[in-house]
Amino acid sequence: MIIDWNAIDTVLLDMDGTILDRRFDDHFWLEHVPRRYATKTGLPLEECRQALYRLFRSQENTLNWTDLDYWSERLGMDIPLLKEEVDHMIAVHPFVIDFLLFLRHRGKQVHLVTNAHSKTLALKMKKTRVGPYFDTIISAHELGLPKEDAAFWEKLQERITFDPDRTMLGEDSETNLGTAAAYGIRHLIFVSGSSSALPPTPSATYTSIRTFAELIPPGGEE
Repeated sequence: MIIDWNAIDTVLLDMDGTILDRRFDDHFWLEHVPRRYATKTGLPLEECRQALYRLFRSQENTLNWTDLDYWSERLGMDIPLLKEEVDHMIAVHPFVIDFLLFLRHRGKQVHLVTNAHSKTLALKMKKTRVGPYFDTIISAHELGLPKEDAAFWEKLQERITFDPDRTMLGEDSETNLGTAAAYGIRHLIFVSGSSSALPPTPSATYTSIRTFAELIPPGGEE
């Protein structure tokens, strides 16, 4: 067992790459959008890829990174509509539902805390139906700060009450785990198998799991 569940009251979980397979997001931004952009502009696909990758990187660690309205305006395309074209790829990671049921059985407060835009959240909650497993679903766009900003976690405290020393955060971003650690969140779990299209890459800094099955005690009890 990695986690002493008697020491945990609250569980915060990221969405993309953590409970949902990041394969969808990677395919959408790295393949689907460039192809649609090439069709729109008439430019060579590889030229579009390189230009878009540079543009995407310029907005890393900001709310624009996940703001579908921003990218729709910037690229002159309906990004939410493009997401629906490949929404069959949206998938929940193995053992996530088992883990959420385990947390409910143990009486934990469980919150989905994501940088995802509200339109992305709406699409993914509709496709996966995982929303009812959470006490609260919070987008960083509601708080005005991405999780990469250390002040995010203080803002989160204004929305939900949690004791950092008795809180677990599951993330596929070491940067976000770092800002959470700086705030004092004690139990930090890195999800190494963020995409089914890529091999798991454990963290050298944080306790790593491939799936949430590793956090469920045998028989679901301690």
